[in-house]
Amino acid sequence: MLLAAEVPPEAPPHTGGLLLLIDGTAGLLTVAALGIALLLLLIIKVRLQPFVALLAVSIAVGLAAGLSVTELFGTVQRSAAESVIENGMGGILGHVAIIIGLGTMLGAILEVSGGAEALSKRLLDLFGEKRAPLAMGLTGLIFGIPVFFDVGIFVLAPIVYAAAKRSGKSIVLYAMPLLAGLSMTHAFLPPHPGPVAAAGLLDVSLGWVILMGVVVGLPAVAAAWVFSDWIGKRVFVEVPQDMLDAADEAKAAVAAERVRNGGAADESPVALSTGLFIIGTPLVLILAATFSSIALDPSTLRSVVEFFGNPFVALTIALLLAYYLLGIRRGWSRKSLEQVSTSSLKPVGNILLVVGAGGVFGAVLKASGVAQALSDTFEDVGLPIIVLAYLISLVLRVAQGSATVAIVTTAGIVLPLVENADHSQAFLALVIMAISAGSIFASHVNDGGFWIVAKYFGISERDTLKTWTVLESVLSVAGFAVAAALSLVV
Repeated sequence: MLLAAEVPPEAPPHTGGLLLLIDGTAGLLTVAALGIALLLLLIIKVRLQPFVALLAVSIAVGLAAGLSVTELFGTVQRSAAESVIENGMGGILGHVAIIIGLGTMLGAILEVSGGAEALSKRLLDLFGEKRAPLAMGLTGLIFGIPVFFDVGIFVLAPIVYAAAKRSGKSIVLYAMPLLAGLSMTHAFLPPHPGPVAAAGLLDVSLGWVILMGVVVGLPAVAAAWVFSDWIGKRVFVEVPQDMLDAADEAKAAVAAERVRNGGAADESPVALSTGLFIIGTPLVLILAATFSSIALDPSTLRSVVEFFGNPFVALTIALLLAYYLLGIRRGWSRKSLEQVSTSSLKPVGNILLVVGAGGVFGAVLKASGVAQALSDTFEDVGLPIIVLAYLISLVLRVAQGSATVAIVTTAGIVLPLVENADHSQAFLALVIMAISAGSIFASHVNDGGFWIVAKYFGISERDTLKTWTVLESVLSVAGFAVAAALSLVV
């Protein structure tokens, strides 16, 4: 592809464009800046759904940069002309949709079966009353791997209420470590949509993303836990009684449903080892496949390891294990398994559309030459790629609130900076960690997670800013610091 700056004035880069408002690198940069400003305006002020906003801005940027209607949309006759929008959407969703779908169903089975509750209670027994906040943090860290952030809050919040009520201490002391664990896994680890989408856009193996997610995320969450302990002793918030009542009512309703179906009011608790086995299986298989190319010569054994370690296969195996160990073996009907799996996929549609629209935005930036102009400009600035990735993601996060939008948009902008360079998979995985770290900085009133935390734990807006918002910032800065340090030696 020619750089926009190489195109003479009389020969624009895309002569079939509906609108040709730019010329040269400066014009392309102007289009990029206006496009991002328009995206933020549509999401923040107009309150347009992010999927629609990303798609509208992608079309506007493409036309303004000189892409033709045929290049953007293809043709009605489905000739050989390729559509940038279709390729951008299909390219990212072909990689992401299966992983997110399988991961969501796995998390739902763990949630409904009581696996999370069993895990947290077991950890509370092991650590004792004095170390209960750490037990809550580990619960969030482990259970946060297969479930979405908000689902983790909904499932585990009653245990936080119970621990805080029993101790008489602030609910902040128990909620913040749990939230730090859930947030870390949501930002840094597959099968969550942000890191999976970034891996698809930057063509990075999920094994490397998992490895770097653990290496970067664990020190970051440890720093967040230190802050949680400090702030939990300084901000006192009582357990909200209405939430306690709601939790008790929910438990009673579940028990009544079991009795109506001919079962016992209380199911036998899920063994801690069973939950850990199901959660750990796909992670181990994917990591084994990733590093088989280093440890094994081409052979039948290596092919077998790579087959079972393919993310699609590994997550399918984990889901089937969950169906049997948490469902069928404990008396669930096949219809119940189907209902839980199907209902869990309903919220996924919005996530997949946003991720897909992010892929469209990246494809338009690349095809129009805007991405190359941004790449050249960023290189001239002289900042390391990993720093730029973090700052861009951070700004987008603070401005519009959605971590997923920040990740997929930043990945599309950063892609031309790395795709033609000889970077290792390890380094690219660290770039993804920097993007993910930026996407969770300073959660505030434009982030849905801010309100979930405030309302679910009965924390005032002012105290939520002092606790949750700072916690997210600590997690973000610590994660970026570790990723940046590692990038110097990788």
